[in-house]
Amino acid sequence: MTVSLLPSTCSTPWYALEPLWQGDAAAIAQGLPHDLLAPAWQILILGDGSPTRHLQLLTGETTEVDVIDMSPIGHAGDRAPAQLQLIPGPRLRRQVWLRTASGQRLAYATSWWEAAHVDEYLQNRAMPIWTNLAQRKVELYRDIQAVYLGHSETLAAAFGEPGPFWGRHYLFWHERRPITLIYEVFSPYLCRYLGPMGSTASWANSDPTLA
Repeated sequence: MTVSLLPSTCSTPWYALEPLWQGDAAAIAQGLPHDLLAPAWQILILGDGSPTRHLQLLTGETTEVDVIDMSPIGHAGDRAPAQLQLIPGPRLRRQVWLRTASGQRLAYATSWWEAAHVDEYLQNRAMPIWTNLAQRKVELYRDIQAVYLGHSETLAAAFGEPGPFWGRHYLFWHERRPITLIYEVFSPYLCRYLGPMGSTASWANSDPTLA
């Protein structure tokens, strides 16, 4: 399975992985082989819980965000996953680092929003999405669309970790409509809490029906 990316006309980049392996919703539903992705990592990446909350529980520190980009992209495809077409335009793209209060970067995230309604959900744009929504008691369904194992020179430099990295993208649904598309990549620094991710060579021998 190859995830389709839309074309881009926006000059400000965002950082997608160059995939070594990727799995679709069917792979996510059944779970991945444990030698490809260890069980503890599967709970983080394939589960439908809040990564902000998970990271806080793992590290014992508040999860904070550094907002690095808030770009209006109009109706551009923005090299985003094809599910971006489900988010009405014109759109706004937000990029953040998720980090501990002491400054350790744990994840990178890009999200795309309908520009006309973003302030309804991100009343404080300097706070994590989960914190904004939890404060308003917004009920959501996290619809994971794809999971990736891949490389990114930019993220390797930012995390101080060589990779490869695990990532995913998903839709948030509220009242039966998608409100945002989110693409996340997690730092291998989390191995300190979750243990090894899995065999970095296992992806090459994984069941081709998962890819």
